[in-house]
Amino acid sequence: MKIGVFDSGLGGLLVFKGLIKKLPRYDFVYLGDLKRLPYGNRRDETIYEFAKEATDYLFKKEDCQIIIFACNTASARALRRIQQEYLPKNFEDRRVLGVIIPTAEEAVQETKSEKRKTKNIKNDKKIGVLATMATVNSGTYKREILKLDPGAKVFEKSAPSLVTLIENGETKFIEPILREYLKPLLLKKIDTLILGCTHYPIIKNIVSKIVGKKTKIISQDEIIPQKLIDYLKGHPEIENKLKKKGVRKILVTELTDEFQKTAKRWLGKDVDPKVINLQQ
Repeated sequence: MKIGVFDSGLGGLLVFKGLIKKLPRYDFVYLGDLKRLPYGNRRDETIYEFAKEATDYLFKKEDCQIIIFACNTASARALRRIQQEYLPKNFEDRRVLGVIIPTAEEAVQETKSEKRKTKNIKNDKKIGVLATMATVNSGTYKREILKLDPGAKVFEKSAPSLVTLIENGETKFIEPILREYLKPLLLKKIDTLILGCTHYPIIKNIVSKIVGKKTKIISQDEIIPQKLIDYLKGHPEIENKLKKKGVRKILVTELTDEFQKTAKRWLGKDVDPKVINLQQ
């Protein structure tokens, strides 16, 4: 059985790349719903239906044992319902995990880091979150962070334009827009910034330039692979079912030139994305 990775577009490829680097023996399949991106401005019910279709496809057609929602919007607005309603009725022995709780854990851990103290970096436990409108409106990051550390201060900012600009390969136009999005977070003098969308690691260098060295950036392509390793160690009943032949598969609901170029640049020239229909 395989590990599935689901995202609305190409951003999740960065998480996928990190996963196959950290777990090279495992079989992976990536599913990008490019036809219906971005998810960020959709209603909850619509996001749930899209996520359910992708989950259903990966379990039934691709024989996945576990799926990672490499999509913050789906993690925020659909994951709990998938876990509580869909899985018990349809696939009670399989798992779907998100990216928000691991990211919140990492951000809280960073605010407690001894490294900050030894480097004399001011730490007021001010955590900024840059994400899609749907993720910010859900309040999921703030809720999960405050569960872990009630003393933290969380400031969220939606960035409606970023996913579309990134998907269209228009990163050269992003910096002035990004500065406007980040301004209210910087005015709060945040210590830590969560990039709350798996597309955003693509512009991590631009973000770093804007926020400066004293603000720690939490990027999901860097943390999710290790979190999955830890999860599998704690759940041998899942890990033991996973195939380890190093198989890689890329599926999309629509194949764009930008996705094809990006996939080949990040994953190698032999990448051959296949177009699928989730409704069949």
